[in-house]
Amino acid sequence: MANSKRELFLKRRLRVRNKLRKMADGRARLSVHRSNKNISVQLIDDVKGVTLASASSLEKDLGVVGKNNVEAAAKVGAAIADRAKKAGVSECYFDRGGFLFHGRVKALADAAREGGLKF
Repeated sequence: MANSKRELFLKRRLRVRNKLRKMADGRARLSVHRSNKNISVQLIDDVKGVTLASASSLEKDLGVVGKNNVEAAAKVGAAIADRAKKAGVSECYFDRGGFLFHGRVKALADAAREGGLKF
């Protein structure tokens, strides 16, 4: 039973999200998407179905366009923490999707925690 990398990724993403839904308790979800060229993050209210804040390495004001490294992820994490404060969100839960929690994803999470988000 050989599964493709994509199928394994999707299974891992569903497994992570279903575990997080059990402990959500009405908090917002900090959802991360990482590609080979960019990293983006959204703060989502699943009850209302709206995005409260977002940040991406594609934004020119962050100064990391065209870069996808740990430093760029840290800048995106700091930006989402700042925007979450402006939206009135201090607590959320971290949805890493199907991505492993190391490297760029970990750098983003650490920067968001340093910026004041609790998860």
